[in-house]
Amino acid sequence: MTNEKEVSYQTTNTYSTLNDFTEKTKNVWVVFHGIGYLSRYFQKYFRHLNKEENYIIAPQAPSKYYLNGKYEHVGASWATRENTELEIQNLLAYLDEIYKTENLENAPNLILFGYSQGVSVVSRWVARRKINCSRLIFHSGRLPQELKSEDFIFLGDTEVSFVYGTDDPFVSEEFLASEKERLKTLFPKNLKLLPFDGGHEVNKEIILKLAEE
Repeated sequence: MTNEKEVSYQTTNTYSTLNDFTEKTKNVWVVFHGIGYLSRYFQKYFRHLNKEENYIIAPQAPSKYYLNGKYEHVGASWATRENTELEIQNLLAYLDEIYKTENLENAPNLILFGYSQGVSVVSRWVARRKINCSRLIFHSGRLPQELKSEDFIFLGDTEVSFVYGTDDPFVSEEFLASEKERLKTLFPKNLKLLPFDGGHEVNKEIILKLAEE
């Protein structure tokens, strides 16, 4: 008979930062990459922001693997459908440590950004840990089905944006229609829908626009 057992142990993970946090910093971003990225490379989408005013924190998905089976380039995934809840708990513990280490409770203007698979991570973190932020940006990804409107009531005046490419193969008409309605239910106030001409790709122009608002 095969049994699956469980152990707990301490582990360590990295995260990347871009620019320096100084008295001139106006925005602190926590940005969650999509599947197949490493955090240090994902930061390239934020290098065009004003360096003095924007401090970028990019958490690293823990499950690394070789891309394309060639054993050359490494990517990572946040979670899978295998033992999902256990993986979520581990992720939350990791993000809580970043929150404390970077003193995000006192960040001047906290912006949370999730791209593709990163949308599920940032939305769960916000909902389960009640993370207050100035702006919450979901880019080309789906929010987990278990999240309810009451999970986000505490956000108050937080501005929420849903960014998507009009030619994104993962954003079908059916998906877009249902996700728009769900987002309006979850965030009845301060929701913006921001489409752009393009596919499943990070839109640097919209990031710049949101940083300057």
